Amino acid sequence: MSGSRLAVWGDPIAHSKSPALHAAAYSVLGLDWEYERRQVSAADFPGVLDSLDRSWRGLSLTMPLKEAAFRATASRDRHADLTGAVNTLLLGSELSGFNTDVGGIIDALGEAGVTDVRSVRILGAGATAASALVAVAELGATDVDVRARRPERAAGLVELGGRLQVSVTRDALSAPSTPVDLTIATLPSGTALDTDLAERLASDGGVLFDAAYAPWPSALASVWGNGPVVSGLGMLLHQAVRQIRIFRHGDPAVELPDEPHVLAAMRAAL
Repeated sequence: MSGSRLAVWGDPIAHSKSPALHAAAYSVLGLDWEYERRQVSAADFPGVLDSLDRSWRGLSLTMPLKEAAFRATASRDRHADLTGAVNTLLLGSELSGFNTDVGGIIDALGEAGVTDVRSVRILGAGATAASALVAVAELGATDVDVRARRPERAAGLVELGGRLQVSVTRDALSAPSTPVDLTIATLPSGTALDTDLAERLASDGGVLFDAAYAPWPSALASVWGNGPVVSGLGMLLHQAVRQIRIFRHGDPAVELPDEPHVLAAMRAAL
């Protein structure tokens, strides 16, 4: 693991804040590493990955590459295995895959004072929803209500809930609901729900964690009333910290030297 080149790949990717976050961290850490962004489609991913030489240290992956990255890895951490998604690749003699989104959600919620939940509603049924489910299971959730435009897409989340010993139900976005401690929205950026539906979800939705952050406030956050709202920028920040731990130490749990200073510099770069 001697390379010094890193990048974030995805499609689209021009909006990514990752280069600024990583550059700020590397400056504090005194690391002479290069971190760039590159637009890579799911179809092109295997070939582009195979073209990398020994100068490369690692990759950050965003949509739609997390599942393809999972398939490419020889070894994976527990969060990646549970979710079937890899957002961090450590390059070397073999490809090691990690999912730092789970930890990023936990850290962002903890920073907002949410450290223990029992009932949760997840809006959406994609890769981020799977990370959200694992995160809330680790925060103590016992009941999770998944809402999606196409509830059949949530079948994998029901199965994952069984593995996590969490009761997971799935339903349409507009189905009647009961109060929950926390709502996690994993809908695509720019999604605007019908106002009546959004207000109904807000009325019994507890704390809102919206993975979207551009534009902010999101349409859902704008109608959440007086309930606490947590932006997805916290997840972006904290998952990046865990990525840098991996690139530096090979382990997302090993803290960086002077990590509070690193975190402050990254937060200022957002």
